[in-house]
Amino acid sequence: MLDPRQIAERYIATWNETNEGKRSELLQADWNGDASYVDPIAKAVGREDIGGLIGGVQQRFAGFRFALTGAPNGYGEYVHFSWSLGPAGAEAPIEGSDILEIVNGRIARVIGFLDKVPQAA
Repeated sequence: MLDPRQIAERYIATWNETNEGKRSELLQADWNGDASYVDPIAKAVGREDIGGLIGGVQQRFAGFRFALTGAPNGYGEYVHFSWSLGPAGAEAPIEGSDILEIVNGRIARVIGFLDKVPQAA
């Protein structure tokens, strides 16, 4: 049976892991080899590409951390949760929500939505 909170927490931990080797281990443990990720500004297929995407987000938003907001939920093979991205101790300027498809106990597909983004000046 799916535990949406545990899955969401491990997912967020992967996005927060700055050590490339440790992040690769998390991807290996929790994601299918041919997993896919898509959101309004990025697309990646496979653990290596997804790991590279995560590293790029960390570089672009240095010092920012992902955090779960609200309670994750799920049914069948799907998990849905919301998250924020921002500096510790301050209001997060970026918020989103993701839907994960779980196949054979691992993440097979992620569809991400950006719910709050800063306005360009």
